[in-house]
Amino acid sequence: MYQLKKLSVESISIALKMAERYRLLHESYEAESICLDILEAAPGNQQAFITLLLAYTDSFKKALFPGFTKAEGLLPRLSDGNCRMYYRGIIYERRAKAHLDQGGPKCGEIAYDWFKKAMASYEKALATCSPGNADATLRWNTCARILNENPHIKAAEVIREVEITDGYE
Repeated sequence: MYQLKKLSVESISIALKMAERYRLLHESYEAESICLDILEAAPGNQQAFITLLLAYTDSFKKALFPGFTKAEGLLPRLSDGNCRMYYRGIIYERRAKAHLDQGGPKCGEIAYDWFKKAMASYEKALATCSPGNADATLRWNTCARILNENPHIKAAEVIREVEITDGYE
């Protein structure tokens, strides 16, 4: 078993930039590793928690688990309640998109439920964010546009009503 090398506190800001760069390169495992090193050196570093959470959600494209569970597990470690609600929305929105990307039976119904959970989280974040913070508004609007522009993403009851009226009962 290899002993991990310790990251110096002085190198945290550079390491955070590297983690973000790896996320942008779709190298979520590398970003995760860097964030874990940062958190070993600075256990309460909020930016490292956020970047790690986002790296976990980046992995949803390959597989929902264990990334979903890990991302949700980080929420209590975020010190700001508004931040927790906003990033809960991010987790749920990305899960909804992952269901759509994976396709399969009822993917639209499943995605709809996760988009609605994301939007509810963004609403809670909006209630407590500063007036100049548009993050939750922009994310809520993205979810709304996706739902408005994709008729196959509907609640299970709506889909069944359409099937019944179209004679598929």
